[in-house]
This record gives sequence, structure tokens and C-alpha cells, in this order.
Amino acid sequence: MRVRSFYGFKFIPPVLVFWAGCAVEKGDLKPFAPLPESFDSRKNSGTEAKLKLGRMLYFDPRLSAGGAVSCNTCHPLDRYGVDGEPVSTGHRGLKGNRNAPTVYNAAGHLAQFWDGRAPDVEEQAKGPILNPVEMAMPNEQAVVRVLKAIPEYGALFAEAFPGEKDPVTFDNVARAIGAFERKLRTPSRWDRYLEGQDAALSAAEKAGFQVFTRTGCASCHSGPLLGGNLYQKLGIVHPWPDDADMGVFMVSGKEADKMVFKVPSLRNVAETAPYFHNGKVATLPEAVRKMAFYQLGKVLTNDEVEAIILWLRTLTGELPSTYIRPPRLPGLDSARGSE
Repeated sequence: MRVRSFYGFKFIPPVLVFWAGCAVEKGDLKPFAPLPESFDSRKNSGTEAKLKLGRMLYFDPRLSAGGAVSCNTCHPLDRYGVDGEPVSTGHRGLKGNRNAPTVYNAAGHLAQFWDGRAPDVEEQAKGPILNPVEMAMPNEQAVVRVLKAIPEYGALFAEAFPGEKDPVTFDNVARAIGAFERKLRTPSRWDRYLEGQDAALSAAEKAGFQVFTRTGCASCHSGPLLGGNLYQKLGIVHPWPDDADMGVFMVSGKEADKMVFKVPSLRNVAETAPYFHNGKVATLPEAVRKMAFYQLGKVLTNDEVEAIILWLRTLTGELPSTYIRPPRLPGLDSARGSE
């Protein structure tokens, strides 16, 4: 928020004066919840051995055809899980057609990818490895051959998947990476506020939250992840100006799914530009304005945009620095870090 001075007096934008004068009501907080303690899966337990293996596989570029692209290339964990590009660069410099969303807290979404075509992070992990413009491995068997040629990986898979006759499989690659990603959580000041620490947010930040809710943003961005829990048409009130990508329709073929996308989470949104499925919106103020206009039919003032963004910044969480430290990769002479 910019506080402007006028002949020695401080001038606070009227929108913030109005909302700051109103306490946040319990009803306003009802659609929200703190970040869960975990995103664990009953089908894929996160044992220490599996997490260790998953971390290595996440960082290992040998899962790509050219040996240069890893999961961390497009989803760098020290940069809030995004590469900052409209679309990512993959094998041989090829470009994808959708923005790479953050992997942080993604395991809590109802599905994966912008069109929801993968039900969970385990299934999602398979996609980029075999995608010809991303990691470009020709097939599952090629991935397994690469890993079996690295003796240390054999022992790591056996430890992570005990009792299996042949544990080095493509499915187990996905399970290990998925287990690792399920621990990628970023609790923030917003969580502390929801848990009862009123001082975790300033009066201006609370006012920004009220502008957010009164504008109607919470109709899609609610729950513990403030999104990620439903699908929505892009361009409800006014047609979205770019319909080159029709979203879920491209998977389902159903007319009702045209321009429908999974609603992104607002967690860490201030750190994950550019925005939307094609990454064509570069700044957060522009993204806020577009959502208000195309989804809600509202034209926000500069002060309202600033107020909302002030609150959105409270959703920026803490990166798990120890957990995301690059590991030493099996079979490589040079260490990429320490475990």
C-alpha cells in the first residue's frame, strides 16, 4: 500500500479506511482453512527411503532424453517451484504451450495439470518425462534402462519398495517423485492468522482480505489452497480474449468444457509470475484486474488492486530449505549438494 502525504498529513486510500474500520467477520473466514499438515496418500506412503529416492529422481536430468532436463529445471524448488517463463524450455530447446505451475502444495489439488488430466502427483510425474517437448524419453522402458544402468539406483529402489521382485519400474519412479512432492508445503502468515494469531496480519492486510472477499474472488479461490479445488470457465462475464487453448475441452471434447481450466491456487502467487495457463500475463496487478473484469464483471480501482495484492503477499510461504536441498546423484562424479 502506498501512503501518500499531503501538506504534512498522511492520506490513506479511502477503500482501506473503509475496510480497516470493519473487523474481519467469522463468516468471511468460513470458506478458508489453514494449510493441512500433510498431503499424504494412503496408496503411496512417504517412507524415508522413498522420499530420499524421490528427491534424487526429481533433480536427476538423466530422466530426460538429452540428459539436461530434470523436474527441477521447469519447477525449481528454490524459486517457489516455477521457472518464471511464460512456457518452459524442454528437450533441444523446444517450448511447451502452457505455463508450468508451481509444484508447491500441488499434491492438495483435486487433480493435476491445467486441464486436470492426471488425478494425482504420481500420475502427473509420468507426463513430462515422456512428453516429446519436455523431457522427451521415448518410452517407459527407456527410463528403466537408464536407471538400471546406474547400480546405486538399484539398491535405492529396493530399499524404497521392499519386497518387490523388480522394483526399478516406471510406476515406482512416479511413486517416488510423487511421495517427495507431497511434502512440498509452504505455510505462511495467513495460516497463523487462521489458526488464531490475530497479529500475524496487519490491519491493512486484513483490509485487503476484505476487499478480496467483497469483490467476490473467494467464489473460486477458497479452501486451504485458495483454489486448486474446482474447475471454472475462463471468461464468465466477458469472453476471455484469447481462446487458442480451450482447456478441459481439449481432453473431454465436451462443448461445456470449452475454456474451462482448473482454478489455480493463490498460495505463493506473488512469487509465481507470469500468470494463467499460457503465462501471458506478466504482473500480479494485471492478473487481479483481469480476473475481476472477466470473471466478476468488475473494474477495480488502483487502491482496490493494491489492497488485494497487499493481502495476497501474506500467502507467500516459507520454503523448506533443508528438504529441497539438491542431493548427490548416484553415478555422477560431481556432487550437486548434500543430503
